[in-house]
Amino acid sequence: MTRIPISRLARLPDPLRLERFRRAPELGPRILFFSGGSALKELSRELKQYSHNSIHLVTPFDSGGSSESLRRAFKMPSVGDLRSRLLSLADERLAGNREIVELFSRRLPHGESAVRLRTRLDDLVAGRDELMSQVPAPVARILRSHLRTFVRRMPADFDLAGASLGNLALTGGYLEHGRDIDSVAYLYSRLLEVRGQVRCIVDAHLDLAAELVDGSRLGRQHLLTAKEAPPISSPVRNIRLVDRENGDADTSVAIERSVGMAITEADLIVYPMGSFYSSLAANLLPKGVGSAIGRAGCPRLYVPSSDRDPEMLGLSVGAAAEYIVRTVTGREAIEAARGEALDLVLVDSKAGLYPAGLELERIQALGAQVVDLDLTTGSSAPLLDAAKLAAVLLSLC
Repeated sequence: MTRIPISRLARLPDPLRLERFRRAPELGPRILFFSGGSALKELSRELKQYSHNSIHLVTPFDSGGSSESLRRAFKMPSVGDLRSRLLSLADERLAGNREIVELFSRRLPHGESAVRLRTRLDDLVAGRDELMSQVPAPVARILRSHLRTFVRRMPADFDLAGASLGNLALTGGYLEHGRDIDSVAYLYSRLLEVRGQVRCIVDAHLDLAAELVDGSRLGRQHLLTAKEAPPISSPVRNIRLVDRENGDADTSVAIERSVGMAITEADLIVYPMGSFYSSLAANLLPKGVGSAIGRAGCPRLYVPSSDRDPEMLGLSVGAAAEYIVRTVTGREAIEAARGEALDLVLVDSKAGLYPAGLELERIQALGAQVVDLDLTTGSSAPLLDAAKLAAVLLSLC
């Protein structure tokens, strides 16, 4: 295969290109996202109408909620973001898929006794649960097998309150398939008829630590997000991966060759909106990500959050773009990294809310072009409108 660089003028949005993709989504473009966060939930649902080939690399470093309980019990990657993106891309038009999605989305209730929660789980395993009985029989057998494996391996003191049934099934599948997260993701992608590819960026039991400007250090991802802990009061200086099994020592991990190929062969690379450090930047830390992005012959686009992101305290859009480029290239000198990791930055300066400002001159110093478009609706502002954003991304492919 011969690859040559080409350029073209893109119309944003391009109605003709969108209609072509809509008519043949199985031939749609390979848009690659570095994020597993909930900010892409609606965008993923919109995109699957136009392409069944999008690629979603999600982080396995979540340390909050029921995901943390599973990680402590089984020393495994977090599966919460994986579950969420699989459900967003599932084809719910197919018979039985809506019931599977509903089951995977259900959580065991809080406020019930451990005995009652275990009874609920046993009913699911036995097929006595009403929702499980509505799942097509072949899929139900697999789900019940994975839940049975989870129950058999579950520690006696495991707290089931608030546990996601989808996370429990994925964990059972992970344990049943030799602790291989890629195999489980592939299996459930087939069961749910997922219209795209969803993978953890690495299959590793690691954590995200952050160093703040005031010198303090946060040793877990959930301490950054302001969802289960107070918002950070000092800006983030840097993030790194740590090994909790080795006293939270700094560590590194490399992506698999197939992940690198997916990045290099993408038609568009997107650094998307969402939690900046814990969802986006964390995905760029493993070895091999930066070099794969550098080899990619497609446009590389940053879509900053247009609303408040607690993690971006004091961080302008321009400064965030610089952080992405430094992380991807490993270069501290911006001039040396010019044009290597970022080509476009997409903003809505009229309706978007960027608390620390845009600082467009810093983006231009990176050799990147700022594209300022109407990306919200009256009902969605300042949040980005999924349909408008999808149209722009597809038009760039």
